[in-house]
Amino acid sequence: MAQIHSIALIPLLGFLCLSARVYGHGGWQSAHATFYGGADTSGTMGGACGYGNLYSQGYGTNTAALSTAIFSSGLSCGACYEMKCVNDPQWCLPGTVRVTATNFCPPNSALPNNNGGWCNPPLEHFDMAEPAYQKIAKYRSGIVPILYRRVPCLKRGGIRFTINGHSYFNLVLVSNVGGAGDVHGVWVKGSRTGWQAMSRNWGQNWQSNSYLNGQSLSFKVTTSDGRTTISYNVAPPNWQFGQTFEGSQF
Repeated sequence: MAQIHSIALIPLLGFLCLSARVYGHGGWQSAHATFYGGADTSGTMGGACGYGNLYSQGYGTNTAALSTAIFSSGLSCGACYEMKCVNDPQWCLPGTVRVTATNFCPPNSALPNNNGGWCNPPLEHFDMAEPAYQKIAKYRSGIVPILYRRVPCLKRGGIRFTINGHSYFNLVLVSNVGGAGDVHGVWVKGSRTGWQAMSRNWGQNWQSNSYLNGQSLSFKVTTSDGRTTISYNVAPPNWQFGQTFEGSQF
């Protein structure tokens, strides 16, 4: 079982990272939304961002898969969006919902863009977890027009670093990121090395081919808005593959 070690370098007010001051609200844009995964969201687990169990990773049921136009080959993983159903009074419900991007909605070239190929380029589309969808639209609607915008991610606790792989192949899943949410750069530093840039392998899994065994590890994370936070010595020298460590937060 993964172990969580907490080193909070930025104080957490009431355990919530109030990152609205970090990433401002953007303008509303038009898109469409559908839903998947079932009422219990079991079908949303895993996914193209690599987060695995969305409950244990802190994402819960307010998640969505993004079409190619928004997914940006995985760089949008972790970004947060506010959305509302519009222009369909038969099916829309009042209010808004916030979701985190955790998966990819693949295109289907066999179907037209306006009849089943909802995630085909260049369409902007959100395939939402069913409970999130039902906060803005009725279940029987199937698909609704929406307005959406980027918003700050409000996460509980620090950024999580899950270390997988093996010697000379360190694959680190970076999750539970506040602020902008979508990570665009990661660096690792062993207690016997300098800072080394990691390459994005897939989703939000970042790779280093250095030998880091037996060293305490620090991580530097930069999000799409250019902000950077450093988590010093979050993993002790005796860390093991499969463990999760918690660092600072935006």
